[in-house]
Amino acid sequence: MSSSDLLLNLNQRALNLLQEDADKIEKLIEVQMENLTTRQCPLYEEVLDTQMYGLSREIDFAIRAGLISEAPGKQILHKLERNLAQLYEALNAKK
Repeated sequence: MSSSDLLLNLNQRALNLLQEDADKIEKLIEVQMENLTTRQCPLYEEVLDTQMYGLSREIDFAIRAGLISEAPGKQILHKLERNLAQLYEALNAKK
């Protein structure tokens, strides 16, 4: 395996792992959106915020380590931030 193949493999593995973590957060957001009729839970929001912060640190590390380029990492975060903003808007509209 050449060094460029190894780097490509590491890049793909890093992106896959980051996407798996992003998918878990996405699932948390979806569950909360489906349950808007239930009482708003500050603890749930705290968990989401903590998960988002952790993912942003993972992405930052992967970029700094050269495992991924900045664009795909920021794209993962941006998508989740939009979905999270929609959730918070829906929660605020419910009040």
